[in-house]
Amino acid sequence: MNLDNIKKIKHTDSGNFFLLAGPCAIEGEEMALRIAEELVKTTDKLQIPYVFKGSFKKANRSRIDSFSGIGDEKALKILRKVSETFHVPTITDIHTNEDAAMAAEYVDVLQIPAFLVRQTDLVVAAANTGRTVNLKKGQFMSPESMKHAVQKVIDCNNENVMVTDRGTMFGYQDMIVDYRGIPTMKNFATTVLDVTHSLQQPNQTTGVTGGRPEMIETIAKAGIAVGVDGIFIETHFDPANAKSDGANMLNIKYFEDLMTKLVAIRKTINNF
Repeated sequence: MNLDNIKKIKHTDSGNFFLLAGPCAIEGEEMALRIAEELVKTTDKLQIPYVFKGSFKKANRSRIDSFSGIGDEKALKILRKVSETFHVPTITDIHTNEDAAMAAEYVDVLQIPAFLVRQTDLVVAAANTGRTVNLKKGQFMSPESMKHAVQKVIDCNNENVMVTDRGTMFGYQDMIVDYRGIPTMKNFATTVLDVTHSLQQPNQTTGVTGGRPEMIETIAKAGIAVGVDGIFIETHFDPANAKSDGANMLNIKYFEDLMTKLVAIRKTINNF
């Protein structure tokens, strides 16, 4: 996949990894613009190709009373405003075939959630929009099996496809990152490591997913060291009070320091 096919993306000639980052869910306009401003400032400073991430709705919740969104069109319009305000591309995840065409009117990249990546109709609907498609690797899938999901997009005459590893289930309430899968998936698609979702601890008895955010730097550094093309990180200025996935998000105050370290590792890797 050629990053330059994503509208508005910058710094593609810097030699850096690219970044998909933002809040888990769009909670409102002020919070989205506030987070985007901070992330754009840092990625421009460090010349990191950047795509703003925010879910316009959350359909895969453990409990029926979990936050699912502020309204589809309202959230999608906020994503568009982020793009227009800061001149960056945006990505959001979709859950139904109908979501694909609707979201494609507002964002540049469509993301297929890990639990849905084997849903052929959904993948095809995303591919047929012509937008870049990000396929999250199912927690239950091997890296090798993701080539079939990639091929579905390509068979729709859409070459703009990437895959994202977000950990593999290990027992009932934990996940691991198997870094052997990174070079495997790079053989057939641009490959991203979702750092924060890999640190989730799902299926808690409360029905609220847990996490280990103190391991974010460790997982991210290792991903860059083994050669991922991109990094995915969810971040928030107040993770403890975020409406979705706060337990595994990066506090935004640590964002620039982490990116500075990752850029330094990438430069070292590029010299070999």
